[in-house]
Amino acid sequence: MKEILNHLLAYKTLSKKEARQVLVDIAQGKYTSVQIAAFMTVYMMRSITVEELEGFRDAMLELCIALDVTDFDPMDVCGTGGDGKDTFNISTLSAFVIAGAGQAVVKHGNYGVSSICGSSTVMEYLGYKFTNDKGLINKSLEEANICFLHAPLFHPAMKNVAPVRKELGVKTFFNMLGPMVNPAFPKKQMVGVYSLEIARLYAYLYQRTDKSFSIVHALDGYDEISLTGDFKIIGNQAEKVFSPKDLNLQMVQADEILGGSSVEASAKIFMDVLINEATPAQKQAVLANAAFGLQTAKPELTVLEAVEMARESLESGKALQSFQKLVA
Repeated sequence: MKEILNHLLAYKTLSKKEARQVLVDIAQGKYTSVQIAAFMTVYMMRSITVEELEGFRDAMLELCIALDVTDFDPMDVCGTGGDGKDTFNISTLSAFVIAGAGQAVVKHGNYGVSSICGSSTVMEYLGYKFTNDKGLINKSLEEANICFLHAPLFHPAMKNVAPVRKELGVKTFFNMLGPMVNPAFPKKQMVGVYSLEIARLYAYLYQRTDKSFSIVHALDGYDEISLTGDFKIIGNQAEKVFSPKDLNLQMVQADEILGGSSVEASAKIFMDVLINEATPAQKQAVLANAAFGLQTAKPELTVLEAVEMARESLESGKALQSFQKLVA
C-alpha cells in the first residue's frame, strides 16, 4: 500500500487493472484499516478516473455473491447517496411504486453512511429481514414484484471496508460504486448521482454495457429528482434538462423533502407516503422518481404517462401491497 499511496500522492492515477487489484487486495485483508482510510481519502481530494472506477467496479462484481433473477427482467432504482441533502427515502419508496405499477424491481441498498437513515436502515426498522437466500428472493419477486438486496450480504469481501466507511462518516468512492454493483446484474437501471462530473463518468461506463439506463442529477445538487429545481436525465440515446412543470408537478422547497431527525421519524414519512397520507411535496417527489424509473424500463412511455402510472400505483394501494408482501 505504501507504493500505491506514494504513486497516488505524486498526482498519478491507477490503470483499470491496478484499481481492480487494489480492491481485491483490500477484500482479502491485505491492508490495515488506516491504510484503507488513507487510500479512500485520496479520492476525496481528487476526482476518480473512468479507468479507476471501472477497475473498482469490476473487482466488486467479481467478488460478489451473484444472483440470477433474469426471468423477472427486473430493474434497480437507487442513488449514490453522499449529496448531503438528508432527504427522506425517495428512491426506496419509488421502487415500491414501480413494483406496484407492474415493473419488477431488484433494489440494492445499504445502511446510511453520510445520512441518518439509508434504505437498509428504514427497511430493517419497518420489519424487513435481510436475506441472500435465493429461494426467498425469488419468492419475493413472485409475490411482491420486488426484492431487497442488503449490500453487505452480497459483498462479503467488503467487510474490511464497512467499519472504515462508518467511522469516516463522509462520502467516499464506495458511494459511487454502490449502484454499479447490484449482484443481480439488472439490465434496466435508474441511478441518481450527486454531481454532474459523476453523471458523466457513469454515462461513459453505462454506454459500454447493454443496460437500458437513466442517470439522474438535480442541478442544485441532489442525487435524485428533488423537484426543488431543474434536473438532468442522461439516457441511452440523449440527455435532457427537465423542470417540475414538464411533469405537471409543482416545484417544492428543500425543507419539504427532508428526512426525519431519527430513524423512527424517517420510517413514519416512509409509511405516510405508502398509505397516501404524505404531504403534497413528499408525494410528488416520489411520483417524479418512480415515473422516470418506469420510463427507463419502458422507453415507449411518455413522461406524463409514466407519472400517471406511478400515481395510480400509489393511490390504488398497489405500492403499499408490494411493500406489505415483501415484509411478510
